[in-house]
Amino acid sequence: MWQDKSSLLLLIIVFMIGQGFQTSFRPQNCTLQCVCQGSPGCEYCRISKADVETTLGLTSAGLFAGCMPWLCHSFLGLQSPEICQHYVHAPQNVTIEFMESQNPEYDTVVVSWRPSQYGIVFLRGFLVSLQTLGGTQITCQLFLLHNNMSLSAVHAQRVYYSDPFTDLSLGTQYAVTVMALPVPEIWDKFYHSKFFFTRSCPEKNGLEHCKTDWYPRYLEVHQDNKDIAVTFNLAPKDLEINRYLLSCYGGGSRSFEIIHPDFTVNSTYHTYRLLNLHIETNYSCEIAADIVDAVRKTFFVQVQHNVKEPLTLHKEVVSLAVLFSLGILLAASLTFIFAIHWQKKQKKNSAKTEIPSVITEEYYDDYTEHQFVPVANKLSPPRLLICYSSSDGSAHVKVVLQLATFVQKHMATEVHLDMWDALSMTEEGDLGWYCRKIKESDFVLVICSKGLNKRQHKHREEGVDQKTNTSLAIIALIGEEILRAKSLGQDLSKYMTAIFEYSKKSDIPTMLSLAYHYTLPKDLPLLFSHLHGVALQKPGGYLLIENISENGYSKLPAGAALLLAIEDARILISDLYPSGNRIEEDLGITK
Repeated sequence: MWQDKSSLLLLIIVFMIGQGFQTSFRPQNCTLQCVCQGSPGCEYCRISKADVETTLGLTSAGLFAGCMPWLCHSFLGLQSPEICQHYVHAPQNVTIEFMESQNPEYDTVVVSWRPSQYGIVFLRGFLVSLQTLGGTQITCQLFLLHNNMSLSAVHAQRVYYSDPFTDLSLGTQYAVTVMALPVPEIWDKFYHSKFFFTRSCPEKNGLEHCKTDWYPRYLEVHQDNKDIAVTFNLAPKDLEINRYLLSCYGGGSRSFEIIHPDFTVNSTYHTYRLLNLHIETNYSCEIAADIVDAVRKTFFVQVQHNVKEPLTLHKEVVSLAVLFSLGILLAASLTFIFAIHWQKKQKKNSAKTEIPSVITEEYYDDYTEHQFVPVANKLSPPRLLICYSSSDGSAHVKVVLQLATFVQKHMATEVHLDMWDALSMTEEGDLGWYCRKIKESDFVLVICSKGLNKRQHKHREEGVDQKTNTSLAIIALIGEEILRAKSLGQDLSKYMTAIFEYSKKSDIPTMLSLAYHYTLPKDLPLLFSHLHGVALQKPGGYLLIENISENGYSKLPAGAALLLAIEDARILISDLYPSGNRIEEDLGITK
C-alpha cells in the first residue's frame, strides 16, 4: 500500500514538473532597465527602440535597422567579456499561427519557437524579424530574458511567443527569422528561418466575400444551332459586380465581350450567346468579373456541324433528294463491302500493314480526324507552354509563332504563348505570367537557340536588356524546377527542349540537359507521342498520324508556313552568326 502511494506521488511530481517545463511564455510589458537589474516580473520582456535609446543612451539603429543584432561583445561583453566565449544554437520548432483580425484585407500571425538545449545556459533573448519575400520592408521584435535567469537543458521544452505581426498582405509569401541572443562571435547557426504564405482572401473570408478572387464556379456550355450558349453563376450582390468580361481566341483573332446581366430577370445565373463563330474552329475562352486583376475561368468551345437545320425544301425537291441519297447509300454499301474484302486479302499478304492493337481507334478519332476537342463528351486537350528567346531576331520569333499555330491546329493541343496573351501579360507582368503558366500547364517546351545560350553566358559579364533578363530568369526557373523534380524522384516528362534545324544541340543550356529533347520539324510525330501518350511503334506495326508525319505536315498550309519560316530563319541567322564564330564558340574557344 505504501509503495503504491509513493509511486502515485512520484507520478504526480513528474507530471507537475513536466507541465512547468512546457509552460508557454508570452511577452511582458517591462523595461530594459528591469531586465538588466533582474527584477521580479521581468522574466520575458518585449523591448522597444525607444527603451534602448533611453536606457543605454545609444541609437538603436544597429539593432533594429535591417534586423541585424549586435554581436555578443557589443551587447554584453562590456560588462562580462567572458560570456561571449560560448555556443548558442538556433531556436527550434518555429511555428506560424494565424490570428483573427477585424480587417478583412490583412492577416495577422504570431510566431512561436522553442530554445535549443545547446548553449541554453548563456541564452539572453531572441530577435524575431519578418520580411516580405522579394521586398525590402522588415519588421523586428526584440525579446530579452532578465540577467539573473539561467536556463538549463530541461527548459528546452518551453515555448516562447512573439507579439502579433499585423497588417500582412493576403496571399503573400513572407520569411520569418528567429535569432538566439546574444549572437556568438564565431558561430553561424544562431538563427532559424521559415517561409510561409499568408492566407488568401477566400481562405480568410470565404470566396463570396472576395471581389478580385471571385470567379464563376458553375459554367455550362452547349451548342444551339450555330451559336454557343454559355451559362454561368453571377456574383453575390454584396460584391457589387455588375459587368462581366468574356474573351475568346480562335482562328487567329481575339474577341472581347462586355456582359451586362439583367438582374431583374435572374440574380443567380445568366446565359450569354456567342455569335458568328467559325465551324470546326477551336476557341479558348475566358470569363471573369470586369474588374482589375479578377480571377478568370477558362473553357474551350468548338462549333460542330449542325445536324438539326430546319427543312425548307419543297416536297418535290425533297423527294429527289431522298432518292439521290438512297442511291449514294447503295453505292457506299457496295464500296464498303469491296473494301472489307480487299482489306482481308491485304492482311493475309502482309502483317506489317496492320495498325497496332495497342494504339486504339480512339487516338485516330480524337487526334487525326477531328483534330479538335468538341464542347462536350471529350477530355480537355493537353496544355503546352512554349518558352523562347527573341535574341535571334524576328525571323526566329516567326518560326516559334508558326510552330505554335501548327501544334494548336493539327496536334489537338492547347498552346500557351506570350504573343497570344498580351492582355494577361500586361496585367500580371512577364515573369508573373510565366510562373503561373508553368504551374498550370501539363507540358513546358523550351525552344533553344544560339542567341539564348549566348545571352546566358554573356549575362555574367555585362548587362542585357530587360526582355532578355526575363528570358534568362524563366530558363533559370525551369531549370530549378527540373532539378527539384529530379531530386524528389518525380517524373520529368513535363519538361522538353527543342531546336530547329538551323540550331545545334550545343545551343541547349546545361541546366536543361535533363529535359526531353526534340529536333523540329522532323520530330513532330515524337512530340505528338509525348503530348498524348501515344505509342508510335510496337513489334510488327507503326502508327502514321495524319497531317503530322514527315510527308504530311508539309502539305498543310500551317506546315508549309512553318517550313518557309524555318528556311528564312536559316538564311538570316547564318548571317547573324557566321560559321567560323559558331565553330569557335561550340568548341569553347574564346578570343
